[in-house]
Amino acid sequence: MLVTFLFTFLIPGQMQAGVYPVNSAGEYLSAEKPALPILAIPDQNNDPQTKQNIAEKPYATDQNTGPDYLRKSEALSQKVIENIREETIERATQMLKEEPVTVTSSSCKRSAGAKNDFYSEGDYWWPDPANPTGPYIQKDGQTNPENFVDHRRAMIRLSEITATLTSAWLLTGNQRYADQVLKHLNAWFVAPETRMNPNMLYAQAIWGRFTGRGIGLIDAYHLVEVAQSAKILMDKKAIPEKEAAKIKTWFSNFLNWMTTHSYGIDEMNAKNNHGTCWAVTAAAMANLVDNTEVKQLCIDRFKNVFLPAQMSGDGSFPLELKRTKPYGYSLFNIDAMCNLARILSTPEENLFDFQTSDGKSLKKGMEFIFPFIADKTKWPFAKDIYIWDEWPVRQSSLLFAGLAYQNEDYIQTFLRLPAHPTHPEVIRNVPVRHPAIWLMR
Repeated sequence: MLVTFLFTFLIPGQMQAGVYPVNSAGEYLSAEKPALPILAIPDQNNDPQTKQNIAEKPYATDQNTGPDYLRKSEALSQKVIENIREETIERATQMLKEEPVTVTSSSCKRSAGAKNDFYSEGDYWWPDPANPTGPYIQKDGQTNPENFVDHRRAMIRLSEITATLTSAWLLTGNQRYADQVLKHLNAWFVAPETRMNPNMLYAQAIWGRFTGRGIGLIDAYHLVEVAQSAKILMDKKAIPEKEAAKIKTWFSNFLNWMTTHSYGIDEMNAKNNHGTCWAVTAAAMANLVDNTEVKQLCIDRFKNVFLPAQMSGDGSFPLELKRTKPYGYSLFNIDAMCNLARILSTPEENLFDFQTSDGKSLKKGMEFIFPFIADKTKWPFAKDIYIWDEWPVRQSSLLFAGLAYQNEDYIQTFLRLPAHPTHPEVIRNVPVRHPAIWLMR
């Protein structure tokens, strides 16, 4: 039967990298940078191409599974694939029955946006007991259960469905899984009646204070596996070229918005996990639409901003350790760093091997956090004030670093941890959950 998680969410001039002025912290000095070129989509109305018949054969095999930036044994990749194969196909088969649920399926009277606009509210903001109808007040680390989350849940649901179905397509070659992915992609990004407008103008609003905020872009983090799934299916011609072009147009427009609007630039310049997640989201979309400028921008920020400014000499993230949920935020940020390295690494430039002049690296970050993933009781800092018992789960950092460093302990720990968390807060903070779509050449 369908897992509990899914039921939870059934509710309705050309840019050149490095030419913009930055300060010593790597922050853009102005939001007025030139717009990135929107992906040019040729007119294909007269294209005689019809949908190809794709042979039903597995694409994830012993011969082609494993990150393309590795030139080492792929035995660990195969161990992961075999672990997830049967359950992934079973879950995907159940998802063939699921109809799309987009931002137009629900609305909130507090939103300043329109029907097709994504809307969410800041998690840690609550009504003021001294002024119940006035502006909300903050309680850091304490999520307000009355906030509007339908659009966020719908996006998480989209991510879960598309990534699971794409994984099953890779494992079986059965075209029906790809066809179902296309149905959801068209509803979210193409059909005028149901698609989401390509921006996050109204995300993480705060009643009485802001109709939307730059940090709301972190909600789009759950489009990372959507973009990766779409790329795989498009590259393998499981989605027809004309359909692929329409979907790419949406992602190109969103990428243009998040790299030029002040909200996006504010989020890019965030000094903690928000800045990292901005880069992961931008990199995944840039990878899909082949925007080399944005990919290089993200590589530069990984090397020159994220590692130098966010990581301390021992591999920890001090800004995350200061939060009321230091353990969860530390996991979240190391996952994001590894996600970024997985998206952007190539045989010529492997970010898992990159090291700053003072010795900061992903390897050091994993050496810091791994003992506390393997045995949380050793955590020497304060416990999280919320969902302490639910961590850790199958953190993507374990998967990607385990493969990059050929570390069997990381992979074994990954496989023994829960694969399908059910707590909404955990799900929201682990947006990369489907190994098969990341382990293809």
